[in-house]
Amino acid sequence: MPLLKQLFKPTNRDLLKRIGFTLVALAIFIIGTTIQVPGTESITKNLGFLELVNTMGGGALQNFSIFALGVMPYITATIVMQLLGELIPYFQELNKQGHVGRQKINTYSRYMGILFALLQGYAFSFMFLGRTASASEYLYISVVLTAGTAFLLWLGDQITRKGIGNGLSLIIMAGIIATLPQMFIDAFQGLVVFDGTAQQITLGVVKFILFAIIYFAIIVGVIFVQMAERKVPIQYANKSTAYGGNSSYVPIKVNTAGVVPVIFASSLMAIPGIIAGLINNESFSLFVSNYLTYTTPVGFIIYVIFIFLFGFVYTYMVFKPEDFAKNLQESGGYIPGIRPGNETKTYLSKVLTRITCLGSVFLAIIVALPIIFSRLTSLPTSVSIGGTGLLIVVGVALETYKQIEGSLLSRNYKKGYSRR
Repeated sequence: MPLLKQLFKPTNRDLLKRIGFTLVALAIFIIGTTIQVPGTESITKNLGFLELVNTMGGGALQNFSIFALGVMPYITATIVMQLLGELIPYFQELNKQGHVGRQKINTYSRYMGILFALLQGYAFSFMFLGRTASASEYLYISVVLTAGTAFLLWLGDQITRKGIGNGLSLIIMAGIIATLPQMFIDAFQGLVVFDGTAQQITLGVVKFILFAIIYFAIIVGVIFVQMAERKVPIQYANKSTAYGGNSSYVPIKVNTAGVVPVIFASSLMAIPGIIAGLINNESFSLFVSNYLTYTTPVGFIIYVIFIFLFGFVYTYMVFKPEDFAKNLQESGGYIPGIRPGNETKTYLSKVLTRITCLGSVFLAIIVALPIIFSRLTSLPTSVSIGGTGLLIVVGVALETYKQIEGSLLSRNYKKGYSRR
């Protein structure tokens, strides 16, 4: 039975209410992206390295709205906490404490995210308002932007608890989707010349159709890669069956790291630009604009290298071959043809390295596409093909769909079981 037909059955009204709550909460977020910080104006200059923040916030930074920072400070704080969890013994102990430890780490991430929001809010107000404002005005704008981020964190929690899916991920996805209609309008206006000849108009329409086809073809490719995985077979000797053992597999996704390497690389690339805006040194600002922005050849190469390297770093943080091999051996499992212990660790490391190499290359290509596209065409910067935003939308949409589908299957299973 199709998913939609199951969803609208009378027995699933509570699930529809959760979806409705999610849509209302996301509508509140979209409305908030249009409310400017009092006393400020929209940003007219090119955002450059901050374009990712603007995209993930649904254009909120360009509008300099109360949600201009979005949830990026919290995401950055979460990544930093994950890195600290690998380096500092105290956080390593928290990771071993299960749910309680994760709750503490999440609390620390919240506090750090609010601190990052305050610092970024001050830096942005200084960069975009110039040096004409007073210290109290900078502080006022910083507090408003920080409050906007804090509200979004609360709103995301409400969606997670009372709605459907991961609240913060859905907020980011909603912001990106909100910019898509304007992007296609800008693409149409840039490709179709209405004051030209009939032949020019026809050619422009053909170009726009080709643009739309390529865009959706990339979406299909992203979905394929996001769902692609390597299944490593596992057998458990202590759970025998008629076939000699209970076999299963561990899935290793091609893109295990998701968009985290892109976010971390973008954050690092943004630091020199923020420093340049704060110190207002002409020679340093010129160096940053010439070599440390991803729209320049050198900056573009550095950006891609960062994404590729962070893809490996984060993947090995998420999937640790040594820990997995140890846990597998303790549970009586093994990979057919591979001895438990060090050989299993070595085998998993080789598989993970090959898969991650492919995933990191894919990630770098997806992120590089809009940059190359903007350099080769005369279309506005709001028009792009591929990019981080598309990757986020596809990933979140797939996870939300799986959650809804899993909820419906679980209800049908319980219903069928209760009738027996």
